[in-house]
Amino acid sequence: MFNKKSVKDIDVKGKKVLVRVDFNVPIKDGKISDDTRIRAALPTINYLIDQGAALILCSHLGRPKDEPDPAYSMKPVAEYLGELLNKKVAFAEDCIGPKAEAAAAALKPGDVLVLENTRFHKEEKKNDPEMARQLASLADVFVNDAFGSAHRAHASTEGVTKFLPSVAGFLLEKEIKYLDQAIENPKRPFVAILGGAKVSDKIGVIKNLLTKADTVLIGGGMANTFFKAQGYPVGDSLVEDDALDTARELVKEGGSKLRLPVDMVIADKFDNDAQTKIIDVGPVPDGWRILDVGPETVKNFSKVISEAGTVVWNGPMGVFEMSNFAKATFAVAKAVADSHAISIIGGGDSAAAIAQSGLADKISHISTGGGASLEMLEGIQLPGLAALMDK
Repeated sequence: MFNKKSVKDIDVKGKKVLVRVDFNVPIKDGKISDDTRIRAALPTINYLIDQGAALILCSHLGRPKDEPDPAYSMKPVAEYLGELLNKKVAFAEDCIGPKAEAAAAALKPGDVLVLENTRFHKEEKKNDPEMARQLASLADVFVNDAFGSAHRAHASTEGVTKFLPSVAGFLLEKEIKYLDQAIENPKRPFVAILGGAKVSDKIGVIKNLLTKADTVLIGGGMANTFFKAQGYPVGDSLVEDDALDTARELVKEGGSKLRLPVDMVIADKFDNDAQTKIIDVGPVPDGWRILDVGPETVKNFSKVISEAGTVVWNGPMGVFEMSNFAKATFAVAKAVADSHAISIIGGGDSAAAIAQSGLADKISHISTGGGASLEMLEGIQLPGLAALMDK
């Protein structure tokens, strides 16, 4: 279970606290289009302000090419956070060096400062000790509240822990507790639903879950690779030919636990307005491709979900960005929301599907980190968590 110290275990009054948050949010024309991750960090931020700490927040945003790029600046995030907190939030034009040092030095208890994108320095992803030391030099204490980046050993997630007393924020603690309990001590039956495009991304997850879950339901583009592995022609469907042997192995390993779709929605082109047909699982005609699982599969999966005690879901059932191939994903979302199970949605597209279907408030926990939650489901230790002080 969760054995790391949290913000409640240390005295922060009058101290400068460096908080690694996950403010990697979508920004279009300077406007934040989804603030879920920012809001998720508010309990930790507000607690630290109330405790009389001065806050220095750092995060990456997007994928800049290891150098400053105004398209990925944290400045709009700092302004937005100021609106949410209803107070002035300062912004430093760098995350290390003279500008960051001057901004941090000026802070009084209760003040909040947002540093510029940590990935504007190539040393961030290399977990460079000198960058970590410079970041750490701004503060007295480090709090990691960025679950979405906890699977990365970067200067701002793991490196800084070598220089400062380091504890978990409330979001990180909550994420780990939910996922850890689902895997290690689930209320049964434990049902895992895995979708998305690639089997290769989730081989370790499927293998680990086959040892823990009672049923593993497979949908999405990765089901195509299983179909081809069973000898069915799949037409123009997305398939991973180099994962065919693995798919065969997983079917053998999984036995009756591993459930694949029984029907599918096929289309004559990759387009929302394509001609479509529903067919049973079998050969897909040339020129056609699988873009969603079919209604019979939805019925089967929904029945399994309705009887579950714990449900973990990661990855959509079809190409849910196109409304005509989103039906199964939304139906599964509804089945999960209607079940009486402890339900955990593992970030990314599944979280977006739940949000779009308006059912988010019926889910026990929606994770803010897709990659990190997958690594936890695979049983991998997260470096950003492992580095924190034990209780």
